[in-house]
Amino acid sequence: MRIQYNFAFLDEGSKREIRRATLKAIAIPGYQVPFASRELPVGRGWGTGGLQLTLSLIGKNDVLKVIDQGSDESVNAVSIKKLIDRTTGVPSVEDTEAATLIQSRHRIPEIPLKSNQILVLQVPMPEPLRMYESSELKTKRLHGENDYSGAWLMLFEQIMKYRSVSTGADHPVSVQDRYVMAPSPIPKFDNSKLHYSHALILLGAGREKKIYAVPPYTKVVSMAFDDVPFEPETFNGHSCKICGAEDTFMDELYDQEADETYYQCNDTSYCLDRLNQQAENKVLKEVIS
Repeated sequence: MRIQYNFAFLDEGSKREIRRATLKAIAIPGYQVPFASRELPVGRGWGTGGLQLTLSLIGKNDVLKVIDQGSDESVNAVSIKKLIDRTTGVPSVEDTEAATLIQSRHRIPEIPLKSNQILVLQVPMPEPLRMYESSELKTKRLHGENDYSGAWLMLFEQIMKYRSVSTGADHPVSVQDRYVMAPSPIPKFDNSKLHYSHALILLGAGREKKIYAVPPYTKVVSMAFDDVPFEPETFNGHSCKICGAEDTFMDELYDQEADETYYQCNDTSYCLDRLNQQAENKVLKEVIS
Protein backbone atom coordinates (compact mmCIF):
# COMPACT_ATOMS: atom_id res chain seq x y z
CA MET A 1 0.00 0.00 0.00
CA ARG A 2 1.37 3.40 -1.01
CA ILE A 3 1.60 5.87 1.90
CA GLN A 4 -0.02 9.23 1.17
CA TYR A 5 2.06 12.15 2.46
CA ASN A 6 1.06 15.76 2.73
CA PHE A 7 2.43 17.88 -0.12
CA ALA A 8 6.14 18.45 0.62
CA PHE A 9 5.93 16.02 3.59
CA LEU A 10 5.56 18.64 6.36
CA ASP A 11 2.13 19.55 7.71
CA GLU A 12 0.78 22.98 6.79
CA GLY A 13 1.16 24.35 10.31
CA SER A 14 4.86 23.49 10.35
CA LYS A 15 5.36 25.12 6.96
CA ARG A 16 3.69 28.32 8.11
CA GLU A 17 5.87 28.47 11.24
CA ILE A 18 9.03 27.99 9.19
CA ARG A 19 7.92 30.60 6.64
CA ARG A 20 7.26 33.11 9.43
CA ALA A 21 10.79 32.56 10.76
CA THR A 22 12.09 32.91 7.20
CA LEU A 23 10.32 36.26 6.71
CA LYS A 24 11.86 37.56 9.94
CA ALA A 25 15.31 36.39 8.77
CA ILE A 26 14.86 38.23 5.47
CA ALA A 27 13.77 41.38 7.32
CA ILE A 28 16.94 41.31 9.49
CA PRO A 29 19.80 40.22 7.17
CA GLY A 30 22.37 38.00 8.86
CA TYR A 31 20.37 37.60 12.08
CA GLN A 32 19.84 34.04 13.31
CA VAL A 33 16.15 33.37 13.87
CA PRO A 34 15.32 30.36 16.09
CA PHE A 35 12.63 27.95 14.90
CA ALA A 36 11.12 24.64 15.99
CA SER A 37 13.10 22.21 13.85
CA ARG A 38 10.96 19.27 12.73
CA GLU A 39 11.82 15.60 12.52
CA LEU A 40 12.50 14.36 9.00
CA PRO A 41 13.27 10.93 7.55
CA VAL A 42 16.95 11.89 7.26
CA GLY A 43 19.56 12.06 9.99
CA ARG A 44 20.32 15.44 11.56
CA GLY A 45 23.49 16.73 10.01
CA TRP A 46 22.40 15.59 6.54
CA GLY A 47 20.84 18.90 5.62
CA THR A 48 17.61 18.89 7.65
CA GLY A 49 17.68 22.69 8.10
CA GLY A 50 17.99 23.37 4.39
CA LEU A 51 15.50 20.62 3.60
CA GLN A 52 12.87 22.12 5.93
CA LEU A 53 13.28 25.47 4.19
CA THR A 54 12.92 23.83 0.78
CA LEU A 55 9.85 21.81 1.81
CA SER A 56 8.22 24.92 3.27
CA LEU A 57 8.80 27.09 0.20
CA ILE A 58 8.42 24.71 -2.73
CA GLY A 59 5.32 24.96 -4.89
CA LYS A 60 3.85 22.88 -7.69
CA ASN A 61 5.22 25.27 -10.34
CA ASP A 62 8.80 25.21 -9.03
CA VAL A 63 11.77 23.49 -10.63
CA LEU A 64 14.25 22.00 -8.17
CA LYS A 65 18.02 21.56 -8.23
CA VAL A 66 19.97 19.90 -5.40
CA ILE A 67 23.76 19.80 -5.23
CA ASP A 68 26.25 18.51 -2.69
CA GLN A 69 29.72 20.09 -2.82
CA GLY A 70 29.23 20.85 -6.51
CA SER A 71 27.88 17.43 -7.48
CA ASP A 72 24.31 16.68 -8.58
CA GLU A 73 24.77 12.94 -8.08
CA SER A 74 26.19 12.57 -4.57
CA VAL A 75 24.37 10.42 -1.99
CA ASN A 76 23.16 13.49 -0.08
CA ALA A 77 21.82 15.26 -3.18
CA VAL A 78 20.14 12.17 -4.65
CA SER A 79 18.45 11.25 -1.35
CA ILE A 80 17.03 14.75 -0.89
CA LYS A 81 15.79 14.85 -4.49
CA LYS A 82 14.05 11.49 -4.06
CA LEU A 83 12.25 12.64 -0.91
CA ILE A 84 11.08 15.88 -2.50
CA ASP A 85 10.04 14.13 -5.71
CA ARG A 86 7.97 11.49 -3.88
CA THR A 87 6.15 14.06 -1.75
CA THR A 88 5.67 16.87 -4.31
CA GLY A 89 6.10 15.56 -7.86
CA VAL A 90 8.09 18.72 -8.62
CA PRO A 91 10.65 18.11 -11.39
CA SER A 92 14.36 18.25 -10.58
CA VAL A 93 17.03 19.39 -13.03
CA GLU A 94 20.79 19.74 -13.20
CA ASP A 95 20.68 22.97 -15.23
CA THR A 96 21.22 25.83 -12.77
CA GLU A 97 19.52 28.42 -14.98
CA ALA A 98 16.35 26.30 -15.30
CA ALA A 99 15.86 25.89 -11.53
CA THR A 100 13.72 28.22 -9.44
CA LEU A 101 14.71 26.63 -6.12
CA ILE A 102 18.25 25.41 -5.47
CA GLN A 103 19.33 23.55 -2.36
CA SER A 104 23.06 23.23 -1.88
CA ARG A 105 25.58 21.83 0.55
CA HIS A 106 28.89 23.69 0.76
CA ARG A 107 28.81 25.37 -2.67
CA ILE A 108 27.22 28.25 -4.56
CA PRO A 109 26.77 27.44 -8.28
CA GLU A 110 29.25 28.93 -10.72
CA ILE A 111 26.54 30.38 -12.95
CA PRO A 112 25.34 33.71 -11.45
CA LEU A 113 21.92 33.35 -9.86
CA LYS A 114 18.91 35.37 -11.03
CA SER A 115 16.25 37.37 -9.23
CA ASN A 116 13.59 34.68 -9.76
CA GLN A 117 15.68 32.05 -7.96
CA ILE A 118 16.07 31.08 -4.30
CA LEU A 119 19.25 29.43 -3.02
CA VAL A 120 18.96 27.36 0.16
CA LEU A 121 22.23 26.51 1.91
CA GLN A 122 22.57 23.68 4.42
CA VAL A 123 24.38 24.80 7.57
CA PRO A 124 25.98 22.59 10.24
CA MET A 125 27.08 25.41 12.58
CA PRO A 126 25.29 28.77 12.17
CA GLU A 127 27.00 30.60 15.04
CA PRO A 128 30.24 32.33 13.87
CA LEU A 129 31.21 33.08 17.47
CA ARG A 130 30.96 29.48 18.71
CA MET A 131 34.69 28.83 18.24
CA TYR A 132 35.50 31.02 21.21
CA GLU A 133 32.21 31.30 23.11
CA SER A 134 30.23 28.19 24.05
CA SER A 135 27.34 29.99 25.77
CA GLU A 136 24.32 30.73 23.56
CA LEU A 137 23.23 33.49 25.94
CA LYS A 138 26.60 35.23 25.65
CA THR A 139 26.77 34.96 21.86
CA LYS A 140 23.31 36.55 21.65
CA ARG A 141 24.55 39.38 23.84
CA LEU A 142 27.68 39.84 21.74
CA HIS A 143 25.60 40.06 18.55
CA GLY A 144 23.26 42.54 20.21
CA GLU A 145 26.17 44.72 21.32
CA ASN A 146 27.86 44.42 17.93
CA ASP A 147 30.92 43.06 19.72
CA TYR A 148 32.92 40.86 17.37
CA SER A 149 36.34 41.33 18.94
CA GLY A 150 36.61 37.56 19.45
CA ALA A 151 36.19 36.91 15.72
CA TRP A 152 38.84 39.51 14.92
CA LEU A 153 41.16 37.97 17.52
CA MET A 154 40.67 34.53 15.96
CA LEU A 155 41.75 35.85 12.56
CA PHE A 156 44.68 37.71 14.14
CA GLU A 157 45.89 34.54 15.89
CA GLN A 158 45.79 32.65 12.58
CA ILE A 159 47.92 35.35 10.93
CA MET A 160 50.43 35.31 13.79
CA LYS A 161 50.65 31.50 13.70
CA TYR A 162 50.47 30.78 9.95
CA ARG A 163 51.35 34.22 8.48
CA SER A 164 47.99 34.20 6.73
CA VAL A 165 44.33 33.55 7.50
CA SER A 166 43.93 29.77 7.56
CA THR A 167 40.14 29.52 7.16
CA GLY A 168 39.60 27.18 4.23
CA ALA A 169 35.81 27.45 4.31
CA ASP A 170 33.05 29.12 6.32
CA HIS A 171 35.05 32.35 6.52
CA PRO A 172 32.90 34.82 8.53
CA VAL A 173 31.24 37.69 6.68
CA SER A 174 29.74 41.01 7.72
CA VAL A 175 26.18 41.59 6.48
CA GLN A 176 25.02 45.17 5.90
CA ASP A 177 27.80 46.38 8.23
CA ARG A 178 25.87 44.94 11.17
CA TYR A 179 25.75 41.20 11.84
CA VAL A 180 28.68 38.83 11.45
CA MET A 181 27.41 35.67 9.80
CA ALA A 182 28.66 32.15 9.11
CA PRO A 183 28.14 31.66 5.35
CA SER A 184 27.97 27.85 5.77
CA PRO A 185 31.09 25.83 4.84
CA ILE A 186 31.32 27.26 1.34
CA PRO A 187 34.90 27.82 0.15
CA LYS A 188 36.25 31.35 0.39
CA PHE A 189 36.04 31.39 -3.42
CA ASP A 190 32.23 31.59 -3.10
CA ASN A 191 32.05 34.38 -0.51
CA SER A 192 31.98 37.09 -3.17
CA LYS A 193 28.84 35.51 -4.69
CA LEU A 194 26.91 36.50 -1.56
CA HIS A 195 27.63 40.21 -2.14
CA TYR A 196 24.70 41.92 -3.90
CA SER A 197 23.40 38.57 -5.16
CA HIS A 198 20.33 38.89 -7.38
CA ALA A 199 18.80 35.81 -5.75
CA LEU A 200 17.44 35.37 -2.24
CA ILE A 201 19.84 33.23 -0.18
CA LEU A 202 18.46 31.32 2.81
CA LEU A 203 20.52 29.35 5.31
CA GLY A 204 19.07 26.66 7.56
CA ALA A 205 20.57 24.70 10.44
CA GLY A 206 18.21 21.91 11.54
CA ARG A 207 20.28 20.54 14.40
CA GLU A 208 20.93 24.04 15.80
CA LYS A 209 17.35 25.19 15.02
CA LYS A 210 18.35 28.43 13.28
CA ILE A 211 17.34 30.18 10.03
CA TYR A 212 19.05 33.25 8.61
CA ALA A 213 19.12 34.99 5.27
CA VAL A 214 20.88 37.25 2.78
CA PRO A 215 18.18 39.14 0.85
CA PRO A 216 18.82 40.19 -2.76
CA TYR A 217 21.19 43.12 -3.30
CA THR A 218 22.60 42.97 0.22
CA LYS A 219 26.10 44.08 1.13
CA VAL A 220 28.18 41.11 2.28
CA VAL A 221 31.89 41.58 3.02
CA SER A 222 34.36 38.92 4.15
CA MET A 223 36.05 39.84 7.43
CA ALA A 224 39.66 40.96 6.89
CA PHE A 225 42.21 43.44 8.19
CA ASP A 226 43.19 46.47 6.12
CA ASP A 227 46.83 45.36 5.94
CA VAL A 228 45.99 41.66 5.43
CA PRO A 229 43.26 41.60 2.77
CA PHE A 230 40.86 38.72 2.26
CA GLU A 231 42.27 36.19 -0.22
CA PRO A 232 40.01 33.52 -1.78
CA GLU A 233 41.37 30.32 -3.29
CA THR A 234 43.15 30.82 -6.61
CA PHE A 235 43.99 28.34 -9.34
CA ASN A 236 46.34 30.50 -11.37
CA GLY A 237 48.08 28.55 -14.11
CA HIS A 238 45.62 25.64 -13.90
CA SER A 239 42.57 24.84 -15.96
CA CYS A 240 39.85 22.20 -15.88
CA LYS A 241 40.96 19.02 -17.62
CA ILE A 242 37.45 18.44 -18.97
CA CYS A 243 36.17 21.84 -20.14
CA GLY A 244 39.27 24.05 -19.93
CA ALA A 245 37.75 26.59 -17.53
CA GLU A 246 40.23 28.73 -15.60
CA ASP A 247 37.94 30.95 -13.48
CA THR A 248 36.01 28.33 -11.47
CA PHE A 249 36.51 26.59 -8.15
CA MET A 250 38.34 23.37 -8.97
CA ASP A 251 39.14 20.06 -7.31
CA GLU A 252 42.71 18.80 -7.33
CA LEU A 253 42.64 15.13 -8.38
CA TYR A 254 45.21 12.43 -8.97
CA ASP A 255 45.32 10.10 -11.97
CA GLN A 256 46.96 6.92 -10.70
CA GLU A 257 47.47 5.39 -14.14
CA ALA A 258 49.11 8.48 -15.60
CA ASP A 259 50.80 9.29 -12.27
CA GLU A 260 49.85 12.95 -12.53
CA THR A 261 47.80 15.57 -10.75
CA TYR A 262 45.07 17.37 -12.62
CA TYR A 263 42.27 19.86 -11.94
CA GLN A 264 38.56 19.60 -12.62
CA CYS A 265 35.58 21.94 -12.10
CA ASN A 266 33.91 21.29 -8.78
CA ASP A 267 30.52 22.33 -10.21
CA THR A 268 29.78 19.28 -12.38
CA SER A 269 26.70 20.81 -14.03
CA TYR A 270 28.61 23.95 -15.06
CA CYS A 271 31.46 21.83 -16.42
CA LEU A 272 29.08 19.67 -18.50
CA ASP A 273 27.20 22.71 -19.84
CA ARG A 274 30.45 24.35 -20.85
CA LEU A 275 31.61 21.15 -22.57
CA ASN A 276 28.32 20.83 -24.48
CA GLN A 277 28.51 24.48 -25.54
CA GLN A 278 32.02 23.94 -26.87
CA ALA A 279 30.80 20.92 -28.87
CA GLU A 280 27.89 22.93 -30.32
CA ASN A 281 30.22 25.78 -31.29
CA LYS A 282 32.57 23.33 -32.96
CA VAL A 283 29.73 21.82 -35.02
CA LEU A 284 28.49 25.30 -35.93
CA LYS A 285 31.93 26.35 -37.15
CA GLU A 286 32.19 23.21 -39.25
CA VAL A 287 28.78 23.88 -40.83
CA ILE A 288 29.67 27.51 -41.58
CA SER A 289 33.04 26.59 -43.07
